[in-house]
Amino acid sequence: MLDPRLFILNAEMGFNAGSMIIQLIMFIILLALITKFAWRPLMNVMQEREEHVANEIDTAEKNRQEAERLMQEAQDELQGTRQNAQKIIEDAKETAKSEQNTMIAEAKEEAQRIKDNARQEIEQEKERAVQALQEQVGTLSVQIASKVIEKELTVDEQEKLINEYLEEVGKSK
Repeated sequence: MLDPRLFILNAEMGFNAGSMIIQLIMFIILLALITKFAWRPLMNVMQEREEHVANEIDTAEKNRQEAERLMQEAQDELQGTRQNAQKIIEDAKETAKSEQNTMIAEAKEEAQRIKDNARQEIEQEKERAVQALQEQVGTLSVQIASKVIEKELTVDEQEKLINEYLEEVGKSK
């Protein structure tokens, strides 16, 4: 085993106060040099690193808040777009229904107008036919009357004559 006295300078000489003071001064100088050239720069680097990390945390938090805000805006805009699309669809449905109802009403009006025109034409044709028939009956009556006047007929002959004229009227239709 090693003797611990070998590690102490001048251990064989005994206790030396001057040497100890020099060693203490050297230790203080060494401590001052380490503090100035190593400890302070190391502490400055640590302080800068701490500030950098704090800034990065603040930046990350701001970015997170900005991302949340943008996401909320995007969701709000998407919701607004959906509502607008739904409104457009509803408006289109209402317009289509209105157009459909208008077209149906116009078709019904046209059909009614065609029916009314057809009825009117039928009435006119009926009136013309009745008038033509009346004219024919009138003409035939005149003819029958003139023939009756020309010759005096018996009852049987008159009936026969009337039947002949009625057949003529039936054929002329």
